[in-house]
Amino acid sequence: MHIGFIGFGEAARAFVSSLKPLGTGRFTAFDILQGTDRSSEIEKASADLGVALGDGPVAAIEGANWIISAVTAASSLEAARSIENGLTEGQVYVDINSVSAKRKQETAALVRGRGARYVDMAVMAPVHPRGHRTPVLIAGDHGGEIAEALQRLEFDFTVVGDEVGAATSIKMIRSLFVKGLEAITVQAIAAARQAGCFDEVYTSLSGSYKVLGWPDFAEYQFERMMRHGVRRAAEMRESANSMRELGFANGGELADAIASLHDEVGNLGCAVSENDDLGAIADTVLAARKASR
Repeated sequence: MHIGFIGFGEAARAFVSSLKPLGTGRFTAFDILQGTDRSSEIEKASADLGVALGDGPVAAIEGANWIISAVTAASSLEAARSIENGLTEGQVYVDINSVSAKRKQETAALVRGRGARYVDMAVMAPVHPRGHRTPVLIAGDHGGEIAEALQRLEFDFTVVGDEVGAATSIKMIRSLFVKGLEAITVQAIAAARQAGCFDEVYTSLSGSYKVLGWPDFAEYQFERMMRHGVRRAAEMRESANSMRELGFANGGELADAIASLHDEVGNLGCAVSENDDLGAIADTVLAARKASR
């Protein structure tokens, strides 16, 4: 089996790492960072994993049985357009990007127009440590030999419907809650630290919401936003699109605000040491925020 990746970031690398021990076959990839000042990162990762880089997106998918699209949310449709002329009948296009139902439907129309089949796949948890075995939801063209291949390759998948967008809608709506909770936690703790009432706010929240598991819960929210905020902001903008597609204008505004905070924290470029407590982590974010202004 030959799998070609469009986008060779964290998700694609995690999938390759867990698929290779199964003797899957050949892996190829193209990433938009090739030929830029960050190309060495892509080249090293591909060499370490034994993935052949194509000199363009069409070259990366030539002869591939499956094409897995794993790009940034804002680039998902453009990624499909970049290989449109190289798609052939019978290829399977697996779209794992975190985008709205409408975006996936537009992509599916393009892919199917070339005779390829389209799988709407939503990855429902961090890709580490399970790689391609991370729980996923699927919709679209998932029957027959595609389902058999998913089973053979040990994907942990649940079929949620035949209509493209059914899988991603679940993720986009869920993301409003998950990333909203992260944003609320980080904003409230940072504001409490700034206002000099951290102890009082922390005592109240940890007492009222014991089930969340403080302080580990709050520290994890900070870590996710500091490390992945920019990427998660792009996903939240797609969640905003989903809210508007569903007729929830206020939900779109809410998702946009969540995206803005994720973007801000993610762009600060700050990190914390393993021994930092919640207060110290909040101070690091506040100091980086002040320095950036």
